[in-house]
Amino acid sequence: MPTLAQLRESLENEHLTEPLRRLYGKEALPAQKQRLLRLCGLMDPLVSPGEEIHVLSVPGRTELGGNHTDHNHGRVLAAAVHLDTLAIAAKTNDTMVELTSEGFPDKITLKLDTLEPLTKEKNTTAGLVRGVAAGLKERGHAIGGFKGVISGEIPVGGGLSSSASLEVLFVLILDHLYNGGKVPVIEAARIARYAENNFFGKPCGLMDQLACAAGGIAAIDFADPAAPRLTTIRAGFREHGYALAVVNTGGGHADLTADYAAIPTEMRAVAAALGKTYCAELSERSLLAALSALREQTGDRALLRAFHFLAESRRVQSQAAFLSAGKIKQYLDLVNESGGSSWMLLQNCYTTAAPDRQPIPLALTMTRKFLGEDGACRVHGGGFAGTIQVYIPIERFAAYTAYMEAVFGKGSVIPLQIRGDGALKIM
Repeated sequence: MPTLAQLRESLENEHLTEPLRRLYGKEALPAQKQRLLRLCGLMDPLVSPGEEIHVLSVPGRTELGGNHTDHNHGRVLAAAVHLDTLAIAAKTNDTMVELTSEGFPDKITLKLDTLEPLTKEKNTTAGLVRGVAAGLKERGHAIGGFKGVISGEIPVGGGLSSSASLEVLFVLILDHLYNGGKVPVIEAARIARYAENNFFGKPCGLMDQLACAAGGIAAIDFADPAAPRLTTIRAGFREHGYALAVVNTGGGHADLTADYAAIPTEMRAVAAALGKTYCAELSERSLLAALSALREQTGDRALLRAFHFLAESRRVQSQAAFLSAGKIKQYLDLVNESGGSSWMLLQNCYTTAAPDRQPIPLALTMTRKFLGEDGACRVHGGGFAGTIQVYIPIERFAAYTAYMEAVFGKGSVIPLQIRGDGALKIM
């Protein structure tokens, strides 16, 4: 394992140029080298000169298809992106964890003597660390203390899974420090989700964590959530003339937990009314046959969300097939279909708690008027606030950026590159 001095030497001698280019792109190399050097400076007080370190990276993710389908055992299409969470970490000789994050003045410290959820750590990074340690221990993996420094380039609240990336990063750190990097991708994702659900206190499916851990474009079938089927697709969008981006429309997710939780709850209520557990067990025929009785039992919105689930989960299969075959126009047509279904049936484009605030529908309307017949857009991720996703002809990207940022602010348009690597140790 390298030391900080060896990491600095590798950066100076260009030994890390190819790994960094693969992760971030050629143009970003100078900035990423400086980023690593800044982390070295933060790590200096935490380690002795000869102490071994690990350098680790976990990407964010963008959801390409399958809006709110994973939690009801459906299919999703997701991709890792070039924006990541980066860490330098080293072992300690006890159970103490000490973390410093670039840009945040407060250190995070905790002891892993207790592996139960603590009320004071709900909605905190410390809760995620403890949850990940508990998840690893429960599955028979070794754990211990560590010290580390973190740099995150994934916008918080931007719909690119900064939280899932951080969770998987903690799995990666403990895995490489104490288990030789042997935890499989799907298990790492499940441990990360366990931490978010049970220690951080936020309900979520498995898509975000699995996409961050796996890398590339991944078609994932959650029919058996204990063993999801993952198929990697080698494809891109720039070679077809399109730039992929998300637009951050503003608004946080902290007060939207009830909105998010209602979606899987209502979908499962429809399934239960038909004697099933999840919407993946239903068919449109069974819904239509019992529609009158179901309206009384579950309400109309739950039914609309169930119809969305069934169509969206099927749509993912077609999207994956078109991407694999390089049929970008057909793929983009389905992206637009997905966006329409989320807006009309799933109804996650704004919260009914604040009907006067509808930045996502506004951004979608603006984007559709700008794109005309060439390109696609949809709500991105959980919805209700946050981001939309857009595919723009490359030659129009600069104009689109200026057009949207005039309303949503400078930096609101975030261009994305697909990252082939998932969670990994750089050195």
